[in-house]
Amino acid sequence: MTAPHLFTCEEVFRRLDDYLDRELSAAEMELVAAHLDTCAVCAQEYRFEGRVLEMIRDKLGKIQAPDRLLQRVRQLLDEERRNPG
Repeated sequence: MTAPHLFTCEEVFRRLDDYLDRELSAAEMELVAAHLDTCAVCAQEYRFEGRVLEMIRDKLGKIQAPDRLLQRVRQLLDEERRNPG
């Protein structure tokens, strides 16, 4: 019986953004989490990038988009729903 594949630091680093956005497969999420549990360097990078994303999301939530922009975005979304593809 072979040991399960474990991600290297390089493999985790390449997937960190997708891990933070929860865009990996369930198996990849588990492998990244397992690596972060055992690697202080990668865990520190994960925490840093997580804080940066949190601050960006917080700032973006406070920005008021101009009404004209919101109307244009809604119009484009409606057009896309009517004519997908």
